[in-house]
Amino acid sequence: MKKIYFLMGAWAVSALIACHHHNHEEQHSHETKAEAGHDEHAHHDDEIILPEKKASTAGIVTETVKPDTFRRIIKTGGQILAAPGEEITVAATTAGIVRFARTLTAGTHTAHGNILLHLTADRIEGGDPTERARITYQNARKEYERALPLAEKQIVTQKELENLKAASENARIAYEALAPSHSRQGTAIAAPAAGYVKTILVKEGEYVTTGQPLLTLTKNRRLQLRADVSERHYNALSQISSAHFRTPYDNSVYALEKMHGHLLSVGKSQEKNSPYIPVVFEFDNTGNIVEGGFAEVFLTGDARTNVITVPVSALTEEQGLYFVYLQEDKEIYRKQEVKTGADDGLRIEILTGLKPGDRIVTQGAYHVKLASASNIIPAHTHSH
Repeated sequence: MKKIYFLMGAWAVSALIACHHHNHEEQHSHETKAEAGHDEHAHHDDEIILPEKKASTAGIVTETVKPDTFRRIIKTGGQILAAPGEEITVAATTAGIVRFARTLTAGTHTAHGNILLHLTADRIEGGDPTERARITYQNARKEYERALPLAEKQIVTQKELENLKAASENARIAYEALAPSHSRQGTAIAAPAAGYVKTILVKEGEYVTTGQPLLTLTKNRRLQLRADVSERHYNALSQISSAHFRTPYDNSVYALEKMHGHLLSVGKSQEKNSPYIPVVFEFDNTGNIVEGGFAEVFLTGDARTNVITVPVSALTEEQGLYFVYLQEDKEIYRKQEVKTGADDGLRIEILTGLKPGDRIVTQGAYHVKLASASNIIPAHTHSH
């Protein structure tokens, strides 16, 4: 009988232990599934994890998407030109041989009054023109002074006296025009205004005559933007009010409304031998803009409302498709494909892919792209 009780007790203990072990495994299984479900909910395959500190170091900037006004855009090409009155031609005040006072090249800056070159009469038949003008003036003045007492005695007529006086005055004006700029180096040619050398029309040692153009200066303070517009946009030109443009040498986009710019004229017909209609603006050269250079032009027209736009810097491109990066949490980003519309060089219209309230990366999108490509997100592991 004792043996039977012992066997029954052992069986009961074994059953209890087995039951307890089964419950523990079932509970552990439920916990593992719950945690796995939580991980599946918290992390998705398209999520990009970029720690907040690294995002700040990389210069990540975001903004919230919201509809706003956006102007109609005509994108075309154009050229930067000098504004009227901003270009000066420097001419020879006398004949002579060109001697540059300093090294001059296109783009050299000069202050008002700076000596640019000298015109010398060395070894030229007739001698120094300034010296000749001085002698001519002295002789003309002496002739006039000699005739004064003779006119009182009516030996010289009044008409002859007037002619002698006029000759003396003309000789004086000619001499005084040359004398201030004359030195041992010859007649100095100074800059009539501050500006930049645009074109040099003569060479060292070249002989020039009085009035011959020597070089051109540009003040470079006011410039013109000439946009060449296809005739298919003719009906929309009446709505054009301003423009943005981008130069190839610094890739910066300039907005005329921030440069005291205004519309000067819109062509009413195509120019001869050109398929384009000219649209001309004038603006302050507040940047380092090169006169004569070509530009990509964004003509801005009438405003449209309720348009979603993002900065051009927010876009990344892959095989002809465009993407932005959404910030879904402080450290979580996601790539979003978008369809784009018109752009003004600074902002671009988004037709599909974004909605109001989305938060997007506007600066540093490339760093977020690198974070995605370099597999920054570690594989999730669970340990007990």
